Amino acid sequence: MAVAGPVDEMKAEVHKKEGKTLPYRWTKVGESGSPAFILFLHGAGERGDDNKAQLKHGVGDLLKWIGANNESAVVLAPQCNRDVWWADLKGDFRAPKGGNLAEKPSAMMTMVFETVDRLVKEQKVDPERIYVTGLSMGGFGSFAAVARRPEFFAAAMPVCGGGDPKTATAMKKVPFWVFHGAADSVVPLKASSLMVGALKEAGATVKFREYPGVGHDSWTATYRDPEVWKWLFSQKKAK
Repeated sequence: MAVAGPVDEMKAEVHKKEGKTLPYRWTKVGESGSPAFILFLHGAGERGDDNKAQLKHGVGDLLKWIGANNESAVVLAPQCNRDVWWADLKGDFRAPKGGNLAEKPSAMMTMVFETVDRLVKEQKVDPERIYVTGLSMGGFGSFAAVARRPEFFAAAMPVCGGGDPKTATAMKKVPFWVFHGAADSVVPLKASSLMVGALKEAGATVKFREYPGVGHDSWTATYRDPEVWKWLFSQKKAK
């Protein structure tokens, strides 16, 4: 079984469409003929076009865990363009009813899905073990990705994000583990708690970890916890 190397050894490629570009890094760890798949969505501070900044948080922890636990997985880390977002959420996500997901996905999310679909097919990914996680802007992106494709993902782990509670019913078959710092002044805890409440009301399987006294950086503790990855890789899509 291959051991995960450093994140800067991940393959660097670019997806182009209609004048737009989506830089991304990806790698396959392990020798399984049917690996799991993890879509990793970075935060707003890592936007750009250097095809490197998106690897700053969490990806290294993920690769380390995969290698140490003899798992096999394809990991995709796309990089969002500057001044745009993964989730096409309208309105104030801090409002009592949360934000409103636009009718169609953003250009960035559309290109992400196209890249995901290609890699899933080429790498013969296990269709029952396709996951998404992300931090901050990527936490919003994680909720939005599942809302767009509720039959596609086996589980999701949004970190300090938020979404549109009205999408919860569509996502009720997908297990969620949500994380947020109680003292987060950038994305208030309420953004996650609204989604957790809506998902539970819809009948979804939801876990919620609140970090007392922690600010916006709830991703470091989350992604460095081996139990988090163990939970994610144990999830299989409901038949």
